[in-house]
Amino acid sequence: MKITSAVILVMLVTLVTGCISSRDFVSVEGKFSDSQKPTGFHRVQKGDTLFSIAWTYGLDFQALANANSISSPYTIYPGQKIDIRNIPQPTVLAKRSTVEKPSKPPVTKPVKSKVTAKTSHKTPQRSVVSSATDWMWPVNGRLIGYFSTRKPVNKGIDIAGALGESVLAAAAGTVVYAGRGLRGYGNLVIVKHNDTYLSAYAHTSRIVVSEQDVVKAGQKIAEIGSTGTDEVKLHFEIRKNGKPVDPLNHLPKKPG
Repeated sequence: MKITSAVILVMLVTLVTGCISSRDFVSVEGKFSDSQKPTGFHRVQKGDTLFSIAWTYGLDFQALANANSISSPYTIYPGQKIDIRNIPQPTVLAKRSTVEKPSKPPVTKPVKSKVTAKTSHKTPQRSVVSSATDWMWPVNGRLIGYFSTRKPVNKGIDIAGALGESVLAAAAGTVVYAGRGLRGYGNLVIVKHNDTYLSAYAHTSRIVVSEQDVVKAGQKIAEIGSTGTDEVKLHFEIRKNGKPVDPLNHLPKKPG
């Protein structure tokens, strides 16, 4: 009788331990998964905007709106199902190739001066293709994290700063998200600059703008903090057609 009871007790302990281990593993993977793949539908929660949903899944907001027959100003409602499957991404390869072609003509020496003039004339077009407008640094601090597509992935850059220091809009635009609904970003502001570019300012301690506010380049939109992270810093991202790009390819070079 005692042997039978002992065997049953061992079996119960083994079963419970196995269940706990399995449950812990699943919860960790679900909670800390690096990205969310657009494989079905997103159920709109309170505080969601079309832009924040597109940001979460790395989608172009216009393509997402078109796929769901949502027109400007892109109003959505809690409980609404947003189809996030097979959202097409716009291509910009044709634009890039047309910009790069003028760099070859300088081979002919007799028209060297004319080519130089044409090259300098084309420079503004190159910058228009590569950036939304004249970008500026959102804070003047030391870089402590760089853009990376390899693990550990960093979809933007991290800039050190003092708690409460002003965070400025990196370019003119409209605030399309201001809140704390996106996991891993803390207090977050997203600014729409045009139909191609969005920028984001994460981990702020305080947001001083509201959604739909029109902001100028250099206007204060938030204050540096540590919400959603373990150190005081600003996480800054630029998205082109929904995809993260390296902000250092768009921001002006820092002096020195």
